[in-house]
Amino acid sequence: MDLHFIKIKWYINIVNIFINDHLFNTTMNNNKKIQEERIKRYFVDATKSILKGEGLKSVNVRNIAKEAGYSYATLYNYFKDVKDLVFECVKDFQSECEQIVHAESKNSKHGPPRIKKMTSSYIKYFVQYPGIFELFYLEGINDLGYKSPVPKTIYYMLDKLCEEEWNYCNEKNIYSKKVIDLKKETLRNVTAGILLFYLNRYNPQDYKEFVEIVDRQLTTILN
Repeated sequence: MDLHFIKIKWYINIVNIFINDHLFNTTMNNNKKIQEERIKRYFVDATKSILKGEGLKSVNVRNIAKEAGYSYATLYNYFKDVKDLVFECVKDFQSECEQIVHAESKNSKHGPPRIKKMTSSYIKYFVQYPGIFELFYLEGINDLGYKSPVPKTIYYMLDKLCEEEWNYCNEKNIYSKKVIDLKKETLRNVTAGILLFYLNRYNPQDYKEFVEIVDRQLTTILN
């Protein structure tokens, strides 16, 4: 066999070994990242489940680990602390709420009718999950160590959800910019206030009456 041919064949074998080794390492790294993301998701989903079912008072390392099916020591391999984990849940809840609101209001007429429907859906979401309302609006921001700009995004969450419809109202001269800003501010405060009273069983005690109050308030604000 020609010496030159042997050298070429040897070189090809070396290259193939290198490529295979590189592909193996890449696959292993990808699999490791996938596994890490999967375990992180277990912890996030476990925390979300506790928040929805029992509220923030039940969120601690041991309860989260038990719900996720891992040891509490494993949690610290993926999150700095429980506050860091709760921060991830806040982002998930915001996204979930946004999807629900848009899905429930997509068939409403543009402008005030859709803003009313979106706001009603927004309120209903927190009635369904009072633990999330507690997390968003009642828990001390500094106590949880929220990362900036989370407090601001929570405060303006309803504004963002209805942004396209407010722009529509402005473009169609339904409301002036000044009136829109005032109505946004009013909706932010009214929705938080009415939920606070209802979820703490101050007033009203009947859900049907609560829905009627919400409808009257929103109708008044958007007229």
